[in-house]
Amino acid sequence: MRGPHNLWRLIRTGATFERTGAMRLVLEAMDAPPSLRIAARVLGWPFQWLGYTGDPTQPPILRALTALGPAYIKFGQLLSTRPDVVGHDLASQLTVLQDKLPPFPLDEARAAVARELGQPVDAVFSDFSEPIAAASLAQVHRATMRATGQDVAVKVLRPGIERAFLRDVDAFYFAARMIETLAPFTRRLRPRAVIEHFEGVVLGELDLRMEAAAAAEFRANTERDSDFRVPAVVWPATGRRVMTLEWAAGINMGDVTALKASGTDLVRLAERIIQSFLRHALRDGFFHADMHQGNLKLGPDCAIVALDFGIMGRIDAYTRRVYAEILIGFLRKDFARVAEVHFEAGYVPPDRNMEAFAQALRSVGEPIFGQDATRISMARLLAHLFEVTERFGMQTRTELILLQRTMVVVEGVARSLDPSMNMWETSRPVVTDYIARNLGPAAVTRDLAATLRVLSRFGPRLPAMAEAALIRASAPPPPPDRRRPPGWVYGLGGAAVGAGLVALGTLL
Repeated sequence: MRGPHNLWRLIRTGATFERTGAMRLVLEAMDAPPSLRIAARVLGWPFQWLGYTGDPTQPPILRALTALGPAYIKFGQLLSTRPDVVGHDLASQLTVLQDKLPPFPLDEARAAVARELGQPVDAVFSDFSEPIAAASLAQVHRATMRATGQDVAVKVLRPGIERAFLRDVDAFYFAARMIETLAPFTRRLRPRAVIEHFEGVVLGELDLRMEAAAAAEFRANTERDSDFRVPAVVWPATGRRVMTLEWAAGINMGDVTALKASGTDLVRLAERIIQSFLRHALRDGFFHADMHQGNLKLGPDCAIVALDFGIMGRIDAYTRRVYAEILIGFLRKDFARVAEVHFEAGYVPPDRNMEAFAQALRSVGEPIFGQDATRISMARLLAHLFEVTERFGMQTRTELILLQRTMVVVEGVARSLDPSMNMWETSRPVVTDYIARNLGPAAVTRDLAATLRVLSRFGPRLPAMAEAALIRASAPPPPPDRRRPPGWVYGLGGAAVGAGLVALGTLL
């Protein structure tokens, strides 16, 4: 029975895009084929009167998504990280999409908090304000803990948001199947996989315990950073639908006038924002992936304070090294080494020509280095780099695209404070420090020590594993009709021999 409901939702979506003028822009940005254009217009044009009008002061695409509600806003934010799906122009437009919506009533928020915490709001908080900020999934209230007198921020999910979100996601899956049917070439972009990723991301945001855990991890990573701060989680007042953090006082990073009036060195503040982001990405592999002005404050102690931890990015240690080598290669204009790094990491297929790839990388780097400081952009370089690597067969890497998207946002915040910032000189200290710590002799020693720790856990089993592998390697081949052991047996034996040799070589 969900088919008719999903079709109706698609008609309402198409009508809204037509009514706001967004349909033509989206189809052009995605270079949609005729079959998809016809289907989209059929779902929209005859039913324009059914669509939402939205806020006429907004650009058409943002106007349509905002009018359609929370799930569409969040989906638009996700698509801003996927230029491979929607094109670079549309992705750039979506990066400025903000999920600000009218708040829901205070009595509903208090009831939700009481249900989640299992006790009346007045038993937990001595004061609980009207909403001070409202987004697509939740809103925030300022409160005071009754037991400690601590000022806190309480985030509460919108009533019924889970049901509404799942209903819209079901329609998104229906749309993805239609797109794959009408435009078979889109299957390489895996539309349904995009929806699955989106569903997983937002389901995580709909459990505020997960966001609280991300905030706690981020705080632990940055607690020694004197110029960066993450509010502490108040766990006794946190649950699935309610999250409580210590109150973060300060000046909103988007209020440049107030920052100037406070005597803040805006040039230095812009540098600190960029360097903090790169430090988190490279040093920790865990970074805030939604660092727009609304989620940053300048605290009374002049520390940068981060807020809203629903969207976080994570990069494994090896990818961080690759990313740092790519950046330092561009900084040094060593395009041959940048090309080698891509091949060594397996990002570019080995059958491609490395010299031609290095030449293509030079076409990315040289024009940017030749520009004045106001036009040098690391985010632009990464965007061009992804275009080049795509031409050479590099598969989409979601974590790097999220990193590039966040870099665009962070650059925008920094340039609002210092339009003449030199991105390369600002980034150089963090990147070179990471390279020195992670690609030199000390890093090799740490890697070998980590290898030994792993081997030590299998220590008692290594002799038997090595002996079994050697016996199998020296045994005569089985007769043709004899069933061969599964491949993983040989793999395990080979791994044991290799591990033993590594350990022996290390000890020697």
